[in-house]
Amino acid sequence: MTGFFRNGCCETGSQDVGTHVVCAQVSEEFLTFTKAQGNDLSTPKPMYEFPGLKPGDKWCLCVSRWKEALDAGFAPPIILSATHEAALKVVPLEVLKEHAI
Repeated sequence: MTGFFRNGCCETGSQDVGTHVVCAQVSEEFLTFTKAQGNDLSTPKPMYEFPGLKPGDKWCLCVSRWKEALDAGFAPPIILSATHEAALKVVPLEVLKEHAI
C-alpha cells in the first residue's frame, strides 16, 4: 500500500487535493470502473515509479472516487483501521464499516 505521501499510510495534508484517505483492497470491478471514469490505476506508469494495480492490491483512494464507486455499485472493500478519519467528512462511519474487510 502507498499513499499520497508515498509513506505507506493513508495520510492527507494541504497538498493532497484529492484527499487520498480510503485504504481499499482494489477489485477487478473497481479497476474497470475507475478506468472508465478516466483514472486508470491498472496500467503501469514507469515514469512515476507506479507499477499499476491488480486485484487484491491495497491502495489509498480518493474518498470522492470511493464514494462515486459506492454509488455506482463498484466500491472495493476497505481496511477501516488504515483509513484516515478525514473520510468521515464524505462517508458516514456506518457505511465504511459495512464495507470493511
